Amino acid sequence: MTETALPDAELDVMVCLWQHGPKTARELREVLTPTRPMTHASISTLLSRLIEKGLVGREKGTVGKAFVFRALVSPNATRRHLVSELLDRVFGGSGLALVSTLLESRRPTAHEIEELSGLLDQLRTRKSGSKSKKPGRRPSP
Repeated sequence: MTETALPDAELDVMVCLWQHGPKTARELREVLTPTRPMTHASISTLLSRLIEKGLVGREKGTVGKAFVFRALVSPNATRRHLVSELLDRVFGGSGLALVSTLLESRRPTAHEIEELSGLLDQLRTRKSGSKSKKPGRRPSP
């Protein structure tokens, strides 16, 4: 994905494709209706824009005339871009403020706490490994 931010409506379509897999325009509209009601023309316009950006592809469906649309990019790059933008705009670049706000606003489950603990252990291991690889540093006696 490019570093261009997606408008909310385009992002909603991408999230729908990531979560639900390939869909026709009608199916996308039905899934999105509870949170973002749209006309068929609106969803078609959004899909055309996403195709132009290289984020969505289309192919002829197996039944009828409808095209099936699929995401051509993984959500990871988009998520990183959105979080980076949020980090800078809202939290002044402080990752700690972002994470603590997240954990205060939605308490993690016990399983999520275990996973977070594992991620912190990995970060500590990487950090200590990179310290010992610096040139001219000798291990402590």
